[in-house]
Amino acid sequence: MKEQAIAHKVGNRSGMAGQRRSGVAAAQKPSRRESGADGSRVRAVLGYVPTVLKLVLAIVIGVLIFAGYRAAASASFFQVRRIEVQGTTRVPKEEIQSVVRRETEQAGVWNADLHVISQRLERLPWVRTAVVSRVLPDGLRVRISERVPRAVVRTASGRFRWIDEDAVLLGEMLPSDQIPVFFLRGLNEENSHVAHEENRERVQKFMELQQAWDTAGLSERVSEVNLIDVRDVRAQLAGDSSQIEVRLGAQDHGERLQKALAVLDTQRQTPRGHLISYIDMSQGRRAIVGLVSGVHTTADGTETTSFPAQQSEAETNEPRQVATAVRPRSSQSSRAVESKAKKERDKKEAEKKVDKSRTTARRRQ
Repeated sequence: MKEQAIAHKVGNRSGMAGQRRSGVAAAQKPSRRESGADGSRVRAVLGYVPTVLKLVLAIVIGVLIFAGYRAAASASFFQVRRIEVQGTTRVPKEEIQSVVRRETEQAGVWNADLHVISQRLERLPWVRTAVVSRVLPDGLRVRISERVPRAVVRTASGRFRWIDEDAVLLGEMLPSDQIPVFFLRGLNEENSHVAHEENRERVQKFMELQQAWDTAGLSERVSEVNLIDVRDVRAQLAGDSSQIEVRLGAQDHGERLQKALAVLDTQRQTPRGHLISYIDMSQGRRAIVGLVSGVHTTADGTETTSFPAQQSEAETNEPRQVATAVRPRSSQSSRAVESKAKKERDKKEAEKKVDKSRTTARRRQ
C-alpha cells in the first residue's frame, strides 16, 4: 500500500507538471500568433521596397539622360561649322549658306529643323527645291534644284527679267547671259493667284510660239511677243522692221506670221513700204496693212480697207484693186501724224539698240 501510494503521488506530480506545461503552452500560443502577424506585415512592406526603388531609380536615370541630351545638343560640339552646297549655278552659294546659318544659329546641327530650312531656301527666286541633311557632328548638306529660265520678260518698268515655266520671276538678265531670240511682254504684275495662273498660260503660249517659229525659221524676224491677251497674239518684228506689229489672232500663229512676212516683203518694194505700221492677220484669210498715216493699203500701193492675204499663189499675184478716196487731213491731224511718226522712230531706234546688242552677243558666241 505504501508503494502504491508513493507511486500514485509520483504519478500525480507528473500529471500536474504535464498539466502545468500544457497550460503554459496553451497560454503562450496566442502570443506567438500575434508576433507572426506583425512580422508578415513588415515583410509585405519590405516586399514593395524594391519596386519603388526601381521606379525612383528609373525616373532619376531618365532625368539625367534628358539633361545630358540637352546639354550635349547645345554644346559647341554640335555647332554648325560646315555647310556643303550642291547643284547651284545661278544662286550664289554664299546666299544659301547665309540662310542656313541664320536658321541654325541657336539650334545647332542636332536640333536644326531641316524642313523649315528647306522652306526658307525654296523662297529664293532661282530655287525650285532644296533638300537639307545632317552631316554629324558639325555639318549640313544642301542639295539645290534650280528653276530653268524659259523666257525673258520685259516688265512695265522696262526691266528684262528671266521667268520659268511656272511663271515665277527670276533674276534680271545679265550682260553675260545668252540673249533670247525674242522677248515676252504683257505679264500681269499683280500679286494674286489669278494673275499667277494667267501668267502661267502666257508662258505656255510663249513656249509654243517659240517652238513653232523656230521650226519654221521665223524666230529671227521677231523681236517681241505681246501676250496681254493670249487670244490676240501680237508679234513685234526685229531689225529694220522693228516699228511693225503683226497681229496674229488666236490660232495658226506660225502660218499667219509666215504670210504676214511675205506680204511685208512685197510691200517693202513700194514707195509707202517705210510707212507700214502693222499687218493684221487676225482674220486668217485676209490681211490688213496699216500705215503710219492711219490708212490701209493693198499690195500694189492703192489705199483701201483690206485685201486678200496670200492664201494661194493666184490670189497673191492678183490682188484686189479697190481704191478709196483719201480725205484731206487738217493741220492738227498732220501734227498728230507727225507726233506718232516721231514716237515710232524713237521706238525703232530703241529696238535697233536691242537688236545690235543681240547680234554682238551672238558673234561673241
